Amino acid sequence: MIRLVIADDQHILRSGLVALLRLESDIEVVAETADCADTIRAVHEHTPDVLLLDVQMPAGSLPGVPHPDGAVPDGAVPEDGIEVARHLHRTMDQPPRIIVLTTFGRAGYLRRTMEAGAQGFMVKDTPVERLVDAIRRVHQGLRVVDPDLAAQSLAVGPSPLTAKETEILRAAAQGDSTAVIARSLFLSEGTVRNHVSSAIGKLQVSTRADAVRVATDNGWL
Repeated sequence: MIRLVIADDQHILRSGLVALLRLESDIEVVAETADCADTIRAVHEHTPDVLLLDVQMPAGSLPGVPHPDGAVPDGAVPEDGIEVARHLHRTMDQPPRIIVLTTFGRAGYLRRTMEAGAQGFMVKDTPVERLVDAIRRVHQGLRVVDPDLAAQSLAVGPSPLTAKETEILRAAAQGDSTAVIARSLFLSEGTVRNHVSSAIGKLQVSTRADAVRVATDNGWL
C-alpha cells in the first residue's frame, strides 16, 4: 500500500484528486493539506511514502518544527512547495518521495524541483492514469519528469541570480517597497537597490517589475 499526502490550496482540485486516488486499491490518502506549514506537519505526523505537492501554496504558520540548527522560529516557513521539499529533505532522515504537481509548467521550476530533492514533476492537466502511474513509479524509486519540460530546462539553464538577489526579487514580487524589503531582510535600502540593479543587469531588463516577471517566468523565484 502506498501511503500518500496530497498538498494543494485549491480545494476543488485537491478534493477531486483525493476522490480519484482513493479508487486505487494500492493507494491510501492519509492526509490532505492546503498550505506549506500544514504539509510539513502532516508529513511529520503521518510519514507518507509519497507526497503529491503543489508549488504555489500559502505559507501558513509553523512554530517549532525540527531544523538542523534548532527549532524554526514562528513565521519562518517555506514559501512555496519546492521549498517545502527542500525543507523536508534537510530535516528528515527518511523524507517521503515527492512529486511536484503544478499549473505552471516552467522549466526553471523543474530545475528547482530536482535540486530540492523531489523525484517527480508533472503539470496539473496530466491525465489521472499517468499521475497514478507516476505515483507508483516514484514509490518504486524511479524519477518521473515531463519530457518537454526536461528539454526546456536544459535550454533555459540555471538561474543567474545570487541567493540574495533571488530573496529580494521574491519580496518585490509581493509588492513590497524598497524600505519594507530592507527592514524585513535586515539590509540597508542602498544594499537592496544594488542587488535589484544587479538582477536587472543579469536578466537584461529595464525595471524591477520586468526582473520579477522574467525570473518568475523562468521559475527562478
